[in-house]
Amino acid sequence: MRDTRSYDDPCGIARALDAVGDRWAILVIRELIFGPKRFLQLRGGLRSVSPNVLSQRLRDLEGVGIVRRGVLDPPASVAVYELTEVGRALEPVLLELGRWGSRQAITTSSEMSADALLLALKTSFDPAAAADGTFALDVDGDWFTVIVSAGLVQITRGHAEQPAVTFHADVGTLRSVAFGREPIAAAEDAGRLTVTGDRALAERFARMFPAPRSA
Repeated sequence: MRDTRSYDDPCGIARALDAVGDRWAILVIRELIFGPKRFLQLRGGLRSVSPNVLSQRLRDLEGVGIVRRGVLDPPASVAVYELTEVGRALEPVLLELGRWGSRQAITTSSEMSADALLLALKTSFDPAAAADGTFALDVDGDWFTVIVSAGLVQITRGHAEQPAVTFHADVGTLRSVAFGREPIAAAEDAGRLTVTGDRALAERFARMFPAPRSA
């Protein structure tokens, strides 16, 4: 049963926090922003959360119409959680929160999840440095499609059809390369990155996401 604690404040911010202010709620939404996930996949992206707490947060978010349960099409036919239209409307909020938070000092040595990394890329995307193209990203076995067109970036979960460039890497390597902290060639030489497709476009990809400056 959902905790009925409330700020008892009619302000829109207070009402928003009544819905998503509990611990882990925003991060659950982060993990679903690019598409549906199974319960175990959610736990993989939220490594410190207990099964009981995650189950409670999912129930809470279902209760306020942000998350819903569904079933993948055959042959998978497995239960998944996905954002509703109300939940997807939170993406601009997450992007702005991510931009603000990325300027704060990092106080953990833990690596971020694949979804967190892709959201971080979206927050730092620089239209002036962009080159149109479709990119397939295999991040620790999770596939994402990144489409850059007319100065905009679109990211979805799943394998792109006929991508111009495909990257295979772990989260840490892709984070380092995409934010320009490590050359593509160096990561390839170390055996941590595989790139196929348009080489020049791959190099442009690594310049589209300037690392944020600390506050």
